Amino acid sequence: MPVIVSCGTYIPYGRLPRETIGRSWSIPSAPGERAVAGPDEDSVTMAVEAGLNALADADPAAVDGLFFATTTAPYRQKQCATTVAAALDLRPDILTADFTDGLRAGLCALRSACDAVVAGTARSVLVVAADCRPAEPETQAEQVFGDAAAAVLVAREGSGAEVQGSFSVAGEFVGPWRTERDRFLKSFDARFELNYGYVRNMVAAVTGLLERYGVKPEDLHRAVLAAPDLRGGMEVVRRLRIDPRRTAVQDPLLAGVGDTGAAQPLLLFAAALEEARPGERMLLAGWGEGGDAFLLEVTGKVGCGRSVQHYLRTRKVLASYNAYLKARDLFRREPYVPKSSPVIYWRDRRDLLNFYGLRCRNCGTVQYPSGRACFACGAKDRGEPVRLARRGRVFTFTLDHLVYGDYSDIPVPRLVVELEGGGRVFLEGTDCDPEEIRIDMPVELVLRIVHRGAGFNNYYWKCRPVREGGVS
Repeated sequence: MPVIVSCGTYIPYGRLPRETIGRSWSIPSAPGERAVAGPDEDSVTMAVEAGLNALADADPAAVDGLFFATTTAPYRQKQCATTVAAALDLRPDILTADFTDGLRAGLCALRSACDAVVAGTARSVLVVAADCRPAEPETQAEQVFGDAAAAVLVAREGSGAEVQGSFSVAGEFVGPWRTERDRFLKSFDARFELNYGYVRNMVAAVTGLLERYGVKPEDLHRAVLAAPDLRGGMEVVRRLRIDPRRTAVQDPLLAGVGDTGAAQPLLLFAAALEEARPGERMLLAGWGEGGDAFLLEVTGKVGCGRSVQHYLRTRKVLASYNAYLKARDLFRREPYVPKSSPVIYWRDRRDLLNFYGLRCRNCGTVQYPSGRACFACGAKDRGEPVRLARRGRVFTFTLDHLVYGDYSDIPVPRLVVELEGGGRVFLEGTDCDPEEIRIDMPVELVLRIVHRGAGFNNYYWKCRPVREGGVS
């Protein structure tokens, strides 16, 4: 049987209190806050962070496939899984695929990964789900949606969470939806969509799973049920006759993160695994135009990088509603379009995405970007490729108020970073207060959007202070 041997998550640093949204529009607000991706983040960059966490204790060279799931792919035609795989430095001879356009994308990708492992076409497959859904201002979705990513590594054997079975149902249903011309999600009637789009499909998928494998609700130790709101999730629990006093029902994280779309089932599953113990039987279910349910048994500790709890503790509350509008590019203004070249981007992909430099075989100096001559000893064509570390310390920095030709009141940090293991790189800072940057400060590298020149997303590495501590 396929086994989930490790998992990883990512929740953006920024948080927007729902009270701030309500006060800005003079409308009622729900309790809690929602996670907000930064202006240089999208579903691809968040997927990379979750993938790095999932592979923290695994060998990337052993991964035979990567499936990327989202409803907010940055392209209508271009595979994003290859970008994620490059940033994770996976082998080029692997299977990559995008699962898009529906909330079931994450669990459909998980089922496909399990099938590939069972069929023997792959030893392990990394499934990464991420969503960064734009919400129309002054709507319920603006308060409900949240941005996040999650990843699971499915292997043929090992210790972790064994996938004992799955069940899926398909159900044509219009709502909520977004056409190719729509920027924001459209909805018909919230109650109708909840009862017939969500509750009915979730109950059908889980009931089919339990009947197929002869399992009763009281046999479950944990239930992980994706939910667009608390009321709908509670109704599913009631109809399935799951007793929360006997079965631990996973918090859907709606109050602190929000509805994270295609990433929600795997995000909640990772949160549940942080507390699960060997021998526990788990239910995992999600919905969309139909539903998917999985039956799992915990056989051992599941590897994980940074936990969900870590990301819930480390966050920065956005200064204002306008800061949120700017972060999500909801201001209507003519953007600055920098020059860019797909040819150069492709040519330098090993340096830009895989993040490789050169180590001089003559003197051992690591340099970046790659060059024919060593800047330390002058030896020519004596360099060997080396993957650069994702952590380091600030060697020097400056705060720049000129950003793409415009003056910014909040300066952008430009830093020279001394990497662990050698090499210095010049990077832009992100997820930080510029005034807190100090010489010798520990930083970590994260993949972000640098710009969207020539009509495509130009991804590159930035750095941020090591994300530790609590609220700021």
